[in-house]
Amino acid sequence: LEEEGPWEPPPADRPPTDWPREGRVTFKHAYLRYTPDGPPAIRDLDVEIQPAEQIGVVGRTGAGKSSLVATLFRLASIEGEVEIDGLNTGKVGLKALRSAISIIPQVPTLFSASLRYNLDPFEKCADDELWKAIERVELKHSGVALDTVISESGANFSAGQRQLICLARAIVRNNKILIMDEATANVDQHTDSLIQTTIRQAFKDCTVITIAHRINTIIDCDRVLVMDHGQAVEFGPPHELLGQKDGHFAQMVEQTGPTMSSKLRKQAKDSYNQKRAVESQKSD
Repeated sequence: LEEEGPWEPPPADRPPTDWPREGRVTFKHAYLRYTPDGPPAIRDLDVEIQPAEQIGVVGRTGAGKSSLVATLFRLASIEGEVEIDGLNTGKVGLKALRSAISIIPQVPTLFSASLRYNLDPFEKCADDELWKAIERVELKHSGVALDTVISESGANFSAGQRQLICLARAIVRNNKILIMDEATANVDQHTDSLIQTTIRQAFKDCTVITIAHRINTIIDCDRVLVMDHGQAVEFGPPHELLGQKDGHFAQMVEQTGPTMSSKLRKQAKDSYNQKRAVESQKSD
């Protein structure tokens, strides 16, 4: 196989050690292909995500939601540009790029090692920092210790607990950009609610991109990106998108049924008004 690259760029192209500081993500007419002569899975993506924005990504199966993540991590051949804080990710090196973005995937990835290693594999944090992260995801009183050994694939923890360990790992990493790739698709309602609450608190100053499995998890995001056949077809606040009667997002919400649709519309409107009120107070 042809090697990925470059893993480490020339010294002149290496980003500052505190990059990214803001978390601004810009796609400039980006295309992604999994094979050189294959069709693009992402087509002419041209959007900018502001620092600390909460973005929901929705679309039907095959719309390009996961390919958006692959584009950000440069997991395949890319045309066009992807920038983080103004730096072209194609030049900063894969090591710096992939270290700068945290991801909580749909299927949690755990190592057959201690809990301490799973939270901090590069041994950069003190034990008290690790315990703070464990406490934030409500695992402190579940009988775990930092030396608790996680068995293969985390079999000695429930699905929800495995996802919470991944969330704790992201808290420890403290990156400015977090990707949630349908992270709550396989957990119970309580764990789903805990993850959503923790994300809002622990990552309120970070850019959070949520690949949505259920619309209710992203209805109060700052903006929603609607994907279709690898293209961005709508991008805006959920409440504004719901105002487009025949729009893609409005139709997706309508298909949840009258009761859920009404509830989602109210949530979107309330969130929209609340954010506008906060912005108004800041400007005053």
